[in-house]
Amino acid sequence: MDYRRFDDTCIVRLDRGEYVHPCLTALCEKEGILLGQISAIGAIDHAVIGVYDLEHGAYVQRTYDEFMEISNLSGSVTEQNGRPYLHLHVTTCGQDHKVHAGHAIELRIGATCELFLRIFDGRIERRPDPETGLNLFGF
Repeated sequence: MDYRRFDDTCIVRLDRGEYVHPCLTALCEKEGILLGQISAIGAIDHAVIGVYDLEHGAYVQRTYDEFMEISNLSGSVTEQNGRPYLHLHVTTCGQDHKVHAGHAIELRIGATCELFLRIFDGRIERRPDPETGLNLFGF
């Protein structure tokens, strides 16, 4: 991973073999980022994507071990227990042009990823919601 910070934005390049979540978490910790908006494109060769099952309080997960384009990766950086908390969704497309989308649980870069992280001045703490089981914005 390499990046440059320009005022309230980090422009990030993730490289082949790197995992999105640990790289972004490390970046946020290094830069002291606890509130931000993420937007990215690129390509992956491994993904675990989930869709939340509200009744069971867990993600229904699918693993994809194939080269796919990231047509959209978006999400937020907030705070939970004093650490950066990433909430990412991804839309991918394989060479068969089938689209897969949902909550990004794990993503490994297959070629590169171009990511923009817009930083906001402030903090929003994630709080567990007993009704849904999700970690929601705590205003």
